[in-house]
Amino acid sequence: MAVATRQILTQKQQVKLSPQQIQLMKLLQIPTSELEQRIQEEIETNPALEKENENLGDGMETSFDEGGYPADEFEEGPGTDDLSEADEERSEEYPEEDSEPMSADEGDLDEFMRTVIEDDPATYGPAGGDYSDPEEEKVIPIKFEKTFHEYLEEQLGLYQINSERERIIARQIIGSIDDDGYLRRDLDDMVRDLLFSQNIRTTREELEELLRVIQQFDPPGVGARNLRESLLIQLRQKYADSAGLSEQERITIQQAIRVIEHYFDEFSKKHYAKLARHLGIEEEALKPIVNEILKLNPKPASGFASRGESVPNYIVPDFIITNRDGELELTLNARNAPELRISDQFRETLQALCRNKNGKRLTNREKEAISFIKQKIDSARWFIDAIKQRQQTMMLTMGAILQHQREYFLTGDEKKIRPMILKDIADATGLDISTVSRVANSKYVQTEFGTKRLKDFFSESLQTQEGDEVSTLEVKKILMELVKAENKQRPLSDEKIKNILIKEGYNIARRTVAKYREQLGIPVARLRKEL
Repeated sequence: MAVATRQILTQKQQVKLSPQQIQLMKLLQIPTSELEQRIQEEIETNPALEKENENLGDGMETSFDEGGYPADEFEEGPGTDDLSEADEERSEEYPEEDSEPMSADEGDLDEFMRTVIEDDPATYGPAGGDYSDPEEEKVIPIKFEKTFHEYLEEQLGLYQINSERERIIARQIIGSIDDDGYLRRDLDDMVRDLLFSQNIRTTREELEELLRVIQQFDPPGVGARNLRESLLIQLRQKYADSAGLSEQERITIQQAIRVIEHYFDEFSKKHYAKLARHLGIEEEALKPIVNEILKLNPKPASGFASRGESVPNYIVPDFIITNRDGELELTLNARNAPELRISDQFRETLQALCRNKNGKRLTNREKEAISFIKQKIDSARWFIDAIKQRQQTMMLTMGAILQHQREYFLTGDEKKIRPMILKDIADATGLDISTVSRVANSKYVQTEFGTKRLKDFFSESLQTQEGDEVSTLEVKKILMELVKAENKQRPLSDEKIKNILIKEGYNIARRTVAKYREQLGIPVARLRKEL
């Protein structure tokens, strides 16, 4: 039986993003510390783009009045449409036709050449003018140091090992120690690893013997398989080197060894009364023993660079806010955004093609060359415009945040931080919420009170008994102060903290206190107890 087919005409809406919008979307997400690398990547892939000035000082400066908004209006460039997450997904589903190379038709070739050749290169530099300071040093100092594993191998070289075979096994053990200083890999698995990778037959007992040698290395506690073993290694090494200590100090170390060796569970759960009974002493006499243990390092390798971590991470602020006698000045840190322009070499190539034309039809090879040049120049223009728009959008967003949190930026009092969500800033700037989110993501602002993450200024609101709304950050700040000032022998429970906050005028439940405490990384009352 034949099946009839028919055609149906339907309409549907599709949102397509231009290449400029997609580029701006990606640029908004990266912080200033990564922008220089992104620009360098674009320069390497697009020969039509080049830096005009290697040295660029601080960026766009804007003073804010009582209202908190910048006096100058930002000029909207290409790609200023707000970009939502749904738009981004649709842009991936429907590729851009405009991203294809432009044709080299002779009808519009003259106009294209005239536009590129006659344009002032300075018109394609990032917004805000030239802030060059030739005398300013832009190099971030790099700290060179040994990694933790290099330090262990250096000590291995100084230790007397019976044979090269044992040295290879010892290196295998060192290589299996993690960045905290612990050997968490099972020794039986290492026996098999050595057989398959090094063709060395060994036993668990031999590995245990060599591991005991490595556990004598510096820093104390290295090579332990768990926290208990690490603390024991540190205490035993301390007791072995206690010749210059008093008899009482030596007894305290011995007692600490006994606690970790036999009563580690009671110690870790802070059951001090039970621990004192086991040791046959008063709780007051337990205090120096506990303090002796608390002085130990739970992560022996914490003072060393991790494997593969040669350069520490530095925070580069994206914005700088300066208080000049009550007038807040906002600066966009553009030191990693060098002046960009269209390459002179590409302009000269176009000029040469223009001179050689002389009314003749272009050859296929010349058309291909012009098509390539047009594509690269357009791409360079789009990238430069995206850098401009990134700066403008960031300044507009940060200006709204500054206005909303003006009291904090003037006083530095975290209790003055007002409730603020992404929608508040989106409404104030006219930007989409997702655009504000991209600006706030991984960005930092430098103030006279320290460098802060933009995300830290966003918080939900909590209602007081008087009906006012306060930031949850304010409540968390009070919670931290209460815990800091509490009697450590009788720390405050979540219920007691809740009652204190209610007396202060905050409507809050015990489970909310527990949630905020966990977000701040504060343990429960029992684990905060001290002798």
